[in-house]
Amino acid sequence: MTFNDNANLGGGGGDRVRKRGRGVAIGGGIGGVGLIAVFLISQLFGVDLSGLVGGGTGGGGEVAGESLENCQTGADANASAECRVKGAAASLDDYWEDEVPALGGQYAPPQEVTLFTDATQTGCGSATSATGPFYCPSDEHIYVDVSFFDQLRSQFGSSGGSLAQMYVIAHEWGHHVQNLLGDLDRYSDGQTGPESNQVRIELQADCYAGAWVAAASKTKDEQGTTLLKQPTDAQIADALSAAAAVGDDRIQEKVQGQVTPHTFTHGTSEQRQSWFTNGYRGGAEACDTFSTRSL
Repeated sequence: MTFNDNANLGGGGGDRVRKRGRGVAIGGGIGGVGLIAVFLISQLFGVDLSGLVGGGTGGGGEVAGESLENCQTGADANASAECRVKGAAASLDDYWEDEVPALGGQYAPPQEVTLFTDATQTGCGSATSATGPFYCPSDEHIYVDVSFFDQLRSQFGSSGGSLAQMYVIAHEWGHHVQNLLGDLDRYSDGQTGPESNQVRIELQADCYAGAWVAAASKTKDEQGTTLLKQPTDAQIADALSAAAAVGDDRIQEKVQGQVTPHTFTHGTSEQRQSWFTNGYRGGAEACDTFSTRSL
């Protein structure tokens, strides 16, 4: 999906994107091999990562977040992954400001979208680039190591284009919306499997991402300029490739050579694509994964 070159990325959600300097080194807890396993088996888009990555930190301080002052226009977003995250945040903020009240909630944006390198401290514990992008409900931050976008293509077979990248941000923003509406609490039952609440939460976040994509070309900056152009069929296929790349069945086949449905936490590739499409065609109101009997 392409930004209008003259769109202003400042204001609203765009100003909540911050970049942290080189992160602290992780010590204790899961070692390097374990972190790779977390990265693969958690399907990249987890909700609360507390307990997954070991406590304790090593040397190398973490620089406080700084705004992306070089990301000013839609042209910048078209040229840079970091600026693209800022532009997506501005659009998502504008979209959900109207949609959350329509769903019966009160909207407030995530506290911050944090771009980090290597490792960082979060309200859900320590995290590294191996963890993948995630939303932490404890501090209402979205955390992304932008190098993940390259891994999405090189390791998971996604096309990894601009809309695939923004799908990642939209999915995590969807978890924030679930937090606002109280649906994220359903995650705490700890159940896994094809019809579990964990799967329903993740598929709903995919659906919310699709709903935003459908409406993104109507979102505007604070000056009233449209932020994004209408997505092309090729760009929609780009987002769907990212959704399929992180399906439970595809990840399990890649990691363990077999599929074990009773351990599903995010849904199959087909389900993730299907629910993204539901949102794209029907809007956020079509994303009630908890009332449907069969996913």
